[in-house]
Amino acid sequence: MPGGWTEALGYLASFFIVVSLSMRSVVKLRVASLIGGTAYTAYGALIGSWPVIVTNAIVVCLNIWRLRGEFAGEKNLGAVPMDPGAPFLADFLRSHLRDIHETQPAYDDPSRGDTAFVLMRDGMPAGAVVGARDGDRLEVLLDYVLPDYRDSRLGHWFYGRDSSPLPGLGITELTARPSTDTHRGYLQRVGFAADGAGGDAGTSGSDATVMRRSLA
Repeated sequence: MPGGWTEALGYLASFFIVVSLSMRSVVKLRVASLIGGTAYTAYGALIGSWPVIVTNAIVVCLNIWRLRGEFAGEKNLGAVPMDPGAPFLADFLRSHLRDIHETQPAYDDPSRGDTAFVLMRDGMPAGAVVGARDGDRLEVLLDYVLPDYRDSRLGHWFYGRDSSPLPGLGITELTARPSTDTHRGYLQRVGFAADGAGGDAGTSGSDATVMRRSLA
């Protein structure tokens, strides 16, 4: 390989390492670091530098191991029921209100009678779900996950028929009214489907489509 291409490979590896440091998503960070480490390993082989080869081969292996944990269902996920008026929940939601309003602009503070959960990832708060309960039905008013954990499949776990903690609490039917395309797409990915009686799927705001999910 010509020297110019070898140098270009080194720059490419550096680019991906720098990009990985700017990522908030754990999975995207690992993927960028994996690509950068692989490129650096190849670069080290081309210039005959064993320290570069060994160091970056270890980085590659660590990233593969961590990514395997992300996608293999080995994560420690949880949902802690929380009083809607709890100071911790109020502070958590207030701290992230600007980010919440990016996809759920109509959301306001939880009401006294709401049902609330703090979503956990490896023992750390990763998000929150707030809803209005009516018997075995929960209308989801807020479903928020921190940017760092949005690739952790928390939503798939929380709404999954075989994994959700909600049926154990007597909740088997879910509804939601997404007001942005981003939120609507997310709900579709975690199993919600548009209710034809709720309006046009392209509608936003107060006339947003009602989406439903059965856990029965």
